[in-house]
Parts: sequence; C-alpha cells; structure tokens
Amino acid sequence: MTFDVLGELNWLAVVVAGIIYYALGAVWYAPPVLGRIWQRSIGWDANQPAPGMTAMNIAIPLVGYIVAAAATGMLAAATGSSDVSGGLVLGIVIGVGYALTLMAVTAAFDPQKPQPWTWFAVAGGYHFVGLVITAVVVSAWQ
Repeated sequence: MTFDVLGELNWLAVVVAGIIYYALGAVWYAPPVLGRIWQRSIGWDANQPAPGMTAMNIAIPLVGYIVAAAATGMLAAATGSSDVSGGLVLGIVIGVGYALTLMAVTAAFDPQKPQPWTWFAVAGGYHFVGLVITAVVVSAWQ
C-alpha cells in the first residue's frame, strides 16, 4: 500500500462517512440515550454546570472522524472491500482490533474514572458502531 491511494479515494464518501460518525456521537451521547450513563462513568457531577462548548470541541472530533474515514478508505482499497458485506467485515475488524482494544486498555489503566468498564461499554460501543458505519460507507460508495 502507498499513499497514492489517497488520490483514488471517493472523498465525498470519506467526508460523508466522517459526518455520519460525528452525528452518531451527537445522538449516542445525548442525555436521554447514553449521555447520563457516560457522565456517571466518568464521574461527572450532574449538579455542576456543564462545561461550555467551544469551536475546538466541535472541530477536533469532526476532523478526526474524517481522518479516520480516510484511513478506513485506504484500508478498504488495500483489502479490496468494495461492497456492503466487505465494509461490514472491515468495520468489525477495525472496530474490534483498534477501537475496542484501545478503549479496553484505557479502561483497565485509568484510575480517574469511577466506572471505567461502563465508560468502555459506552465509548467503545460508539466507536465500534461508528467505524462499522464508516467502513460500509467508504467500501460500498466508490
């Protein structure tokens, strides 16, 4: 694999996949969905005012998810994933192999979270689902 594949990516698919991943987070972490569970898992005091959102809080995840979608697109090209089923397999491999593994390591060694395994389930689940969707989009939409 070389970086030449970047010129062959469907960049509209990459951007759309990144936006979907980002939008999934807005729903996933909404208080009525999993937001309150996530807040408890990190020790967020519900009686304190929520920290204010800044442009960086919005831009960094969005850019990060677009970068992840581009990397996933490169892996899709390298593995020949070019349809929904190939994207599902690729997404599961990336989601388990990277997202869930790295989140589990963080949960195991982060003494600051009162409920690290609940945090792992919420955050790891989000990234797993987001990466599967991303892989399907960039694989199937070539």
